[in-house]
Amino acid sequence: MANFAKPENALKRADELINVGQKQDALQALHDLITSKRYRAWQKPLEKIMFKYLDLCVDLKRGRFAKDGLIQYRIVCQQVNVSSLEEVIKHFLHLSTEKAEQARSQADALDEALDVDDLEADRKPEDLQLSIVSGEKGKDRSDRELVTPWFKFLWETYRTVLEILRNNSKLEALYAMTAHKAFQFCKQYKRTTEFRRLCEIIRNHLANLNKYRDQRDRPDLSAPESLQLYLDTRFDQLKVATELGLWQEAFRSVEDIYGLMCMVKKTPKSSLLMVYYSKLTEIFWISSSQLYHAYAWFKLFSLQKNFNKNLSQKDLQLIASSVVLAALSVPPFDRAQSASHMELENEKERNLRMANLIGFNLEPKFEGRDMLSRSALLSELVSRGVLSCASQEGKDLFHVLEHEFHPLDLGSKIQPLLEKISKSGGKLSSAPSLPEVQLSQYVPSLEKLATLRLLQQVSKIYQTIRIESLSQLVPFFEFSVVEKISVDAVKNNFVAMKVDHMKGVVIFGNLGIESDGLKDHLAVFAESLNKVRAMLYPVPSKASKLGGIVPNLADTVEKEHKRLLARKSIIEKRKEDQERQQLEMEREEEQKRLKLQKLTEEAEQKRLAAELQERRKQRILREIEQKELEEAQALLEDTEKRMKKGKKKTLLDGEKVTKQNVMQMALTEQVKERQEMEKKLQKLAKTMDYLERAKREEAAPVIEAAYQRRLVEEREFYEREQQREVELSRERHESDLKEKSRLSRMLDFKEKFQEEVISRRQAEFDRIKTEREERISQIIRARKQERDIKRKQMYYLTCEEERIRKLQEEEEARKREEAEKRKKEQAERKAKLDEIAEKQRQRELELEEKEKRRREEVLKGTDAPPARPAEPTVAPAAAPPAVAPSSGSGKYVPKWKRQTAEASGPAAPTPTRPAAESDSWTSRGPPQRSDKWTSGSSSDRPSGSDAWRSGEERRSPFGSSRPRPQR
Repeated sequence: MANFAKPENALKRADELINVGQKQDALQALHDLITSKRYRAWQKPLEKIMFKYLDLCVDLKRGRFAKDGLIQYRIVCQQVNVSSLEEVIKHFLHLSTEKAEQARSQADALDEALDVDDLEADRKPEDLQLSIVSGEKGKDRSDRELVTPWFKFLWETYRTVLEILRNNSKLEALYAMTAHKAFQFCKQYKRTTEFRRLCEIIRNHLANLNKYRDQRDRPDLSAPESLQLYLDTRFDQLKVATELGLWQEAFRSVEDIYGLMCMVKKTPKSSLLMVYYSKLTEIFWISSSQLYHAYAWFKLFSLQKNFNKNLSQKDLQLIASSVVLAALSVPPFDRAQSASHMELENEKERNLRMANLIGFNLEPKFEGRDMLSRSALLSELVSRGVLSCASQEGKDLFHVLEHEFHPLDLGSKIQPLLEKISKSGGKLSSAPSLPEVQLSQYVPSLEKLATLRLLQQVSKIYQTIRIESLSQLVPFFEFSVVEKISVDAVKNNFVAMKVDHMKGVVIFGNLGIESDGLKDHLAVFAESLNKVRAMLYPVPSKASKLGGIVPNLADTVEKEHKRLLARKSIIEKRKEDQERQQLEMEREEEQKRLKLQKLTEEAEQKRLAAELQERRKQRILREIEQKELEEAQALLEDTEKRMKKGKKKTLLDGEKVTKQNVMQMALTEQVKERQEMEKKLQKLAKTMDYLERAKREEAAPVIEAAYQRRLVEEREFYEREQQREVELSRERHESDLKEKSRLSRMLDFKEKFQEEVISRRQAEFDRIKTEREERISQIIRARKQERDIKRKQMYYLTCEEERIRKLQEEEEARKREEAEKRKKEQAERKAKLDEIAEKQRQRELELEEKEKRRREEVLKGTDAPPARPAEPTVAPAAAPPAVAPSSGSGKYVPKWKRQTAEASGPAAPTPTRPAAESDSWTSRGPPQRSDKWTSGSSSDRPSGSDAWRSGEERRSPFGSSRPRPQR
C-alpha cells in the first residue's frame, strides 16, 4: 500500500498507471487511498479521485470495489457535502447505463442475448459443454458474452446504489430516481426475476426503516415530500408489475401502498387513488375475483365522478356500464356455504383484507363475514345513481336478470343485449390514467349468469323438462356446458336439480340425497327420542337439593356474583389507570429522549459546523498561499523572460523568493520598460510626423494635376450622355405617334363599351341601393313595432302592478279596519262585562249589608231578657226559614218571600238554646260569604236539599228537634 502526502499525488499516479495500461494497479491504488483512515475529511480532490475510481470500476466491471468505495465516500461526506456524493452516484449510474447501451447496440440479436432467467446465476453446465465441444463460438454465444455481463453489472449497480441510499434522508430523491430507473430496466428488457428481487429489496428497506427508528439520518415518512417520493416509487412498482404480467407481485405492491398509508395515517391524492383502483380492477379480474373486481370499479367510478372535472358524459357512461356489468358478473350464490370452519375463518380474514384494500380504510373496524356481497353492491349501485349513468343496454340487462321473470324467453332477450355490449368499449379520452375499457370481457360471465337465472326460473314453474327443450332455452352454450354450470349451482345450493340421461329429462326440486331432511334424518330422530325421554323421565333438579341443604344459596350466589363483578370492574379500572400511567411515563420518557437527542444533534451539528468552518478557513488560507506562491513564480519567470540579458538580475541562493519581492522587482522593471517605451514612441511619432509632412508636400501637385484631368473627362462623358438621351427621346416620340395613330380608330368602340359598362354598373348600383333602403325601412318599421310592443307591455305591466298594489293596499286597509273594529268591539264587550260585573258586585254587597243588618236584628231579639221568667223562652219561628235558604243555597231571598214565610209559619214556642251555644253563635257572628261560594264552585258548599234539611232540623212547627223523614 503506497502512502501519498496529498490525494492529488494518488490521482497522478493512477493516471500514469493507466497510460501504461495497468488499470488494475491504478484501481488498487485509488482503492487504498479511499479506504484509508488518513483521508476521512472531505476535500475537493477526493471527488475527482472518486470519478476516476468509478471509471476504472466500470471499465473493469468491478462492482464490489465500486460498492466499497461508495460506502467509504458516503462516510466521508455524509455530514459535510452530501451533494458531492449525489454527483458521484449519478456519474456511476450514467457510466453503467452508457456501457450497457453500447453493448446492446453492438449486439445483433437482443432476444437471444438476453435469454437468461437469472442475471445473478452462473453459466449453465450445458453451455460450458457446448462451448467446449463446438470448438468455435457462434454469433449467438458471442453476443451473449458481450451483452449479458454488462447487464449483470448494471443490475449490480442499481442494487449497490439502492443499498447505499436506503437510510439517507438527504438523498431521498436520488433513491427514488434510482428505483425508477431500475423498474424501467426490468420493464424494457422483461427481467421478471430481477423485478421480484428489486421489489423485495425496496420492501425490506422500508421494513428496516420502521424497525430501527433511532437512526440519525433516517427519512421521516410524515414529511409530505418524503411520503410523496415513497408513494411514487410504489406506484411505479405497481405499474411495471402489471405491465410485466406479474400479478402476484402487483397485489403485493398494492398491499405495500396500503401499508405505507396506514403507517403514516394519510390518504393519497385522488390521481394516485385512480391509478390504485385501476390496477386493482386488473388484478382482481385476472385472479377471477369478480366481486372484488366490481367493488374496485365502483370505487373508481366514484373517484372519477367526484374529482375528474374533465370527465365527458360518454366516458362516464362507459365507466358506469363497466361497474354495472362487473357487478352482474359476480356469481349469485355464496361459495362458502358448504365450507369447513377453517375455510370459513380463512375466508373471513380474506374478506376483511380485501374490504380494507378496496375501501382504503386506514383504521379498519369491520366485524363479520358479510362485509362485501353481491346484493349489497347492487343495492348500492341503484342508490348511488350508477345504474342511471350506465348505457341503455346495461340498464336493460340489469332489469332482465335481476327483476323480471321470463323463464321461457330469457335467452332470446339477453342475447341481442350481449351482442351490443360485446361491441362497446374503448379508450377513455378524459381519463388517461385508466386502462382501456373492454365490455366484451364480461360477456362469458353474463352468459353464465343468464343460464343460472334461467335454471332458477324454470325450476319454479317446472318439475320436469326435457333436455332438448332446456337446450333450446339456452342459446349461449351446449348442454354439456349447461350441465357443468348446473353442477356448480347445485353444489352451492342455488338450485336443486338432477339430470336423468336415460330418460332425457331434467328433474327439479329437493330429491334424493340432496334433501337436507333425508341427509340428517337419523340425527333428527335421535333428538326427538331424547325429548320424549326427558318428558317421561324428568331429571331431578340439582338446584332444589342444594336449596334444601343451603337455604340462602341463591342470595349468596347473587351477592358473590355482584362482588366478583365489582372486583372485576375495579381491577379493570386499576389496570386501565396503570396502563394510562405507563403510557404517560413512556410518553414523557420519549419526549425526554427526543429532547436529549435533539440537543445532542444540535451540539453535534454545531461542532461539525465549527470544524467545517475551521477546515474551510485553513483550506482557504492554504489555497491563498499556494496561489500567491504560484503567482510569484510565474511572475518571476515572466520578469526574467522580459528582462534583457544585460539587465538580468540574479537572485542569491540564500535569498527568499516572496511575492512582494518579485512584485517589487517586476514593478521596477515595468516602470523602466514603460519609460523606455515612451521615449521610443515619442521618437517614432516625431519621425512619422516628418515623413507624413514630406509625403503630403510631394503629393500636392500630383493630386492637382489628376483633378484637372478628371474634370476634362467628366465634361466629355456628360456631353456624350446628353446627346444619346436626346436621340433616344426623339425615337420614343416617333414611336408614340405611330401607336397613337394606330389606336385612334378604336376610340369610338372604347367609348361605347365604357358607356355600356358604366350604365350597367349604375343600374346595378341603383337596384342594390333601392333594396338596401327598403331593407333598412323594414328594419326600422320592425324595430319601431317592437318598441311599441315593448312600450305597451311595459305600460300594461306597470298598470297591472299598480292595480295589484292598490288591491293589496285596500286589502291591508280593510284588514286593519276589521282588526280595529274587532278590537273596539272586544273593548266595548269587555267594558259592558266589567260594568255588569260591577253592578253584580254592588248588588251582592248591598245584599250582604242587608243580610248583616237582618242578622244583627235577629241576634238582638234572641239576646233580649224574657218578660216572664216562669214561661220558657221560645225563639221566633220566622227566623230560621229566613236563615235557611241563605245558608243552604247561598241565593238571594226577596223580602216579600221572607215576610210570606214568616206569616205562614206556626208560632209554636221553641226551647231556649243553651248558653254555650248562644255564646258560640254570638262569638262567631253572622256567617261570612266564602270566596269559593262567590266564584260559583258548588263542591265546597252544601246543596239545596241539604240546606233545606238542616233548616228543618233547626226549626219544627211542633218544637221538636227530630229531623223530618226524607222523601
